[in-house]
Amino acid sequence: MRMAYLYLRMLGMWKLSSVSKKQLYSRRTGAVVITQSMDRVEVDISLSPRVNSVKPSKTVAITDQATALVQAGVPVIRLAAGEPDFDTPAPIAEAGINAIREGHTRYTPNAGTMELRSAICHKLKEENGLSYTPDQILVSNGAKQSIVQAVLAVCSPGDEVLIPAPFWVSYPEMARMADATPVILPTGISEDFLLDPKLLESKLSEKSRLLILCSPSNPTGSVYPRKLLEEIAEIVARHPRLLVISDEIYEHIIYAPATHTSFASLPGMWDRTLTVNGFSKAFAMTGWRLGYIAGPKHFVSACNKIQSQFTSGASSISQKAAVAALGLGYAGGEAVATMVKAFRERRDYLVKSFGEIDGVKISEPRGAFYLFIDLSSYYGVEVDGFGSINDSESLCRYLLDKAQVALVPGDAFGDDTCIRISYAASLSTLQAAVERIKKALVTLRSHVPV
Repeated sequence: MRMAYLYLRMLGMWKLSSVSKKQLYSRRTGAVVITQSMDRVEVDISLSPRVNSVKPSKTVAITDQATALVQAGVPVIRLAAGEPDFDTPAPIAEAGINAIREGHTRYTPNAGTMELRSAICHKLKEENGLSYTPDQILVSNGAKQSIVQAVLAVCSPGDEVLIPAPFWVSYPEMARMADATPVILPTGISEDFLLDPKLLESKLSEKSRLLILCSPSNPTGSVYPRKLLEEIAEIVARHPRLLVISDEIYEHIIYAPATHTSFASLPGMWDRTLTVNGFSKAFAMTGWRLGYIAGPKHFVSACNKIQSQFTSGASSISQKAAVAALGLGYAGGEAVATMVKAFRERRDYLVKSFGEIDGVKISEPRGAFYLFIDLSSYYGVEVDGFGSINDSESLCRYLLDKAQVALVPGDAFGDDTCIRISYAASLSTLQAAVERIKKALVTLRSHVPV
């Protein structure tokens, strides 16, 4: 009887109340027999405070909502996701296919194959002026994983992570997952959304552990000029505890005369900078899920330890494809240059088109493939059949409802005056989207208080 009772308790589903020996066990059949009703055990569905402190990604949520509408037959134009509309260049795709055919389908070392890490070291030396050895490189399942592991590796509870706004939606949540506190540093459209070094200095304290920089920027497309980065580096150098994560995932999507500077290449910054990059954006490899981090061995080894207990190594097939990507030539060669040329054409079209609309403020992007425009002059409007438009979220809902264009509200990036438009879509798609948005805004304009 006791063994039968314990077996039922181990199932964790039921509790027994005054069940007799006869009801529990039949000697003749050796079977457990239950004839009395049982009470259902309530399952504890609480979540950890850490998870409850993290907000879901609005870009993912809006992209999923727009996709669901399209699948339901609604002709929504999706300009929310940060994903190139180009196919992965053929030489990269062929390398992935060959990797499967040649049997490169097993686990790789946790940090990545020596072949890929050596190729990354070569790229960083030739293109960024940075010297690393393969044991100072960690390959992960996307740059997002590289960043969150770095935050977890260096932050302690109560530490502060300084984040210029507008910011990529995940940065503050990564800080919270590490039990650190995100400290937001606002920037303005009139300054091209670039961080004021004086503001940075005023916010630094003994709790400051990380500064996260992203150039070219998601969501603004801003590119930090070398002189400004040097001013920031001088401030960083005066604070021994302060490290820097330099997110350079959009490095090759940049429009002349703007140029890219790796923060770790500045005097005194190599020892305290964790450089993050990957293959998703420049090489149109979002689905291959591959990124990497480079930095001092002490920090990279800590990230490696986390990854070893988290996901282990990245896809062996993707790593073979990444070696081919780095073999395309300086800055991705002609394949990447062709995509960047198309992005620039689209940027120019959007800047011109939205510049012709009343009440729109624009900072011309110097890189990436986003336009972050100020439409706050259209707030404070009541629309029949829709309701109030008082912020970026309600404006984006209105544009999805009336114009059937999916955009991301600026409050997701820390600036509620703006909305983000991804121009990782064909020029014809962007033209159709602009016409729809213009018509919807004209309707709003008639309601805007003078």
